Amino acid sequence: MRKLVLLFALLAYRCDLQEGAVDKLALDLAEAGAEVAYVTNEDSDSVSVIDTVTGDVINTITVGNRPRGVRVSPDGRFVYVALSGSPKCPPWMSEENCVAQVTDKSQDGIAELDAVSGTLRRVLPGGSDPETFDISPDGKKLYVSNEDADVASIVDVATAKIIGTVKVGVEPEGVRRSPDGKLVYVTGETDHNVTVIDGETGEAVTQITVGHRPRDAVFSSDGTWAYVSAEIAGTVSVIYVASHEVVSTVTLPENSRSMGLAISPDDTRLYVSNGRSKTVSVIDTESLEVLNTIEVGERPWGIAVNLSGSRLYTANGPSNDVSVIDTKTLEVIDRIEVGKMPWGIAIGPSLK
Repeated sequence: MRKLVLLFALLAYRCDLQEGAVDKLALDLAEAGAEVAYVTNEDSDSVSVIDTVTGDVINTITVGNRPRGVRVSPDGRFVYVALSGSPKCPPWMSEENCVAQVTDKSQDGIAELDAVSGTLRRVLPGGSDPETFDISPDGKKLYVSNEDADVASIVDVATAKIIGTVKVGVEPEGVRRSPDGKLVYVTGETDHNVTVIDGETGEAVTQITVGHRPRDAVFSSDGTWAYVSAEIAGTVSVIYVASHEVVSTVTLPENSRSMGLAISPDDTRLYVSNGRSKTVSVIDTESLEVLNTIEVGERPWGIAVNLSGSRLYTANGPSNDVSVIDTKTLEVIDRIEVGKMPWGIAIGPSLK
């Protein structure tokens, strides 16, 4: 039955190339269970592609230096990966030792992968030291955080050119656009804030103070609420988007180092990867209570949930693997070996 559904979806796509057809294909394939997970391996310069049904790594794509942030285009046809020519400088490394390492700015960029062939198509500009980014709803723009330049770059996908830069908080990292694309959030780690950017004009609207060392952000599906993780504070800020105000703060279990965020398709649960505490916390978005904390692997960062909301995936850096969590039982049901130091993870439809 699954193969039959996939066949009909592919035939429909080939017969209908009108605008929106590819979006429908992506949705049909994902609903049929044909999804893949793309995992960036920072120390392997590669992306592992996982069949979410079998749990097998079905492809490994060499992409470029230090791949971190990863997103799938709205139509599912392309996968974008942030690349950096800057050296790894963890918080405990002295500035002197960091500066002494080799920097090669020619390695900076955003790789574009073809999801059908599983190959690298081209590398777009992404500004200096791109770390994470998001994609406009129409797939035409990328909003990129430039960690060492304290700006966000706006990239036109069609022309492969940077069409704007926006001053944001110091050491920007997490980037997330609202569901309607009208707003883009960029977290500033050192300034402990979020810069709100107008998705159309590319101008900064305001800044919101959040917890110490914010890392990631995510919106509810209707765009009413936004959630921002703070690594050092071990908290998640709840923002009422319309007023740009933090209306509540969720304190995670002791020693949590909140990093990546994912929200369930029905908006009832927020999932937080907790870095060096080796866990994922599950938050009820109505009560804002922590329902459970699950041990997953070494230093989970990237986190993603599938379309149905039945499975949650975490990229565990030093473990060199991905944990698969059953969201009903909140138990780890698989550990999948990938490349070295997996960083980011994104789910997309399988188009093969």
